[in-house]
Amino acid sequence: ILGVMLGLAVGIDYSLFLLNRHRKQLKTGMDLRYSIGLATGTSGNAVTFAGLTVIIALAALNLTGIGFLGLMGTMGAVAIALAVLIALTFTPALMSLVGMKVLNKKERAALESEEARHEAEEPKNALKPVFATRHPVIAVLAVGLLLGAAAIPASEMRLGLPDGSSEPLDSTTYKAFSLVSENFGAGANGQISTVVTMPEAVAEEDLLELQADLAEKFFALDNVMAALPAAVSDDNQTLLFQVIPLTGPATEDTEQLVFDIRGLEEEIRTEFDAQLGVTGITATNIDISDKLAEALPLYLGTVLLLSLILLILVFRSILVPLLASAGFLLTVFATFGAVVAVYQWGWLGFLFDVHDPGPILNFLPTILIGILFGLAMDYQLFLASGIREAYVHGKSPKDAINYGIHLSRAVVV
Repeated sequence: ILGVMLGLAVGIDYSLFLLNRHRKQLKTGMDLRYSIGLATGTSGNAVTFAGLTVIIALAALNLTGIGFLGLMGTMGAVAIALAVLIALTFTPALMSLVGMKVLNKKERAALESEEARHEAEEPKNALKPVFATRHPVIAVLAVGLLLGAAAIPASEMRLGLPDGSSEPLDSTTYKAFSLVSENFGAGANGQISTVVTMPEAVAEEDLLELQADLAEKFFALDNVMAALPAAVSDDNQTLLFQVIPLTGPATEDTEQLVFDIRGLEEEIRTEFDAQLGVTGITATNIDISDKLAEALPLYLGTVLLLSLILLILVFRSILVPLLASAGFLLTVFATFGAVVAVYQWGWLGFLFDVHDPGPILNFLPTILIGILFGLAMDYQLFLASGIREAYVHGKSPKDAINYGIHLSRAVVV
């Protein structure tokens, strides 16, 4: 599904970018086949490098160490590679088949007029200053302050997996979760399975006393409502306990309890010569969330570094790639901040149907970086390649910026 979604998104972007360039060239009276070749050679170059940046971002999901995320990233990267190949081969072929009909009747009729062709070649508004070049300081400060403010909640982001409280109010899952919480306490929905493995089989007459001693140790921890012996293996060597917290499965207190139980490992090894393990859905969710949180800086850093190298090769500049990366980082943190404010803090919850705020889905930030990075760098390349081309052809820096934005703005929007 991720592959289909991203393949569709960038496939439309890339084909539209080529088609937009081709149409603009045809309006100037350029030969059809020459226009197709020029559009594929210029805009196609931007498409190739844009695709490579997205492929890097998605393939790097394998760095998280989570199998299913790596597989999603790999399949997404394959979809992007196919989208690039289709844009560079199938789209020009379709342009050739469609011919001049890529322009409407009015546009085709205008080709007879030399004045109209000249107007298409040098549109009156092509060098018209955009807001960012008229007021660069205001633009930078306004965007920086707006995104900076939106990014503030990101520092409080807590990862986890949603429990039944995040389901729709009229769903049976939510009703069951609420009923259990109301009648047996919130922790009954998030029992922590704790396993103690003895070095050898425990005698029947000692079993009850051992279970009681271990249950007392678990019960003495903070935030524990009950610690119950649940089962004993057939060989009387492995003992299972259900530790029921006072709080729900997605809360910080329950997360801390899992770490507290694991903190008893050394004490139980010393006193009983036994091994302690914590398992179950609640503990697994916490472990996966921690692993993904640890992998996030490595993933983000790798993606930024590789894309920086790629952009340096494309633009033969240090500053342009650095600005692109800074803009991307600001976008990512602002997005994270907005997600935390709505889904974790419950701001504007009535608008987004968030009735019980909770932790952020643990693998969302990683996937979000991959998708946001792909789109941000695509649009950056579309705009900046047009600006660079105008500059190379002799326009002043400010005129080149205006020209490049007017050239590609419609496609990006």
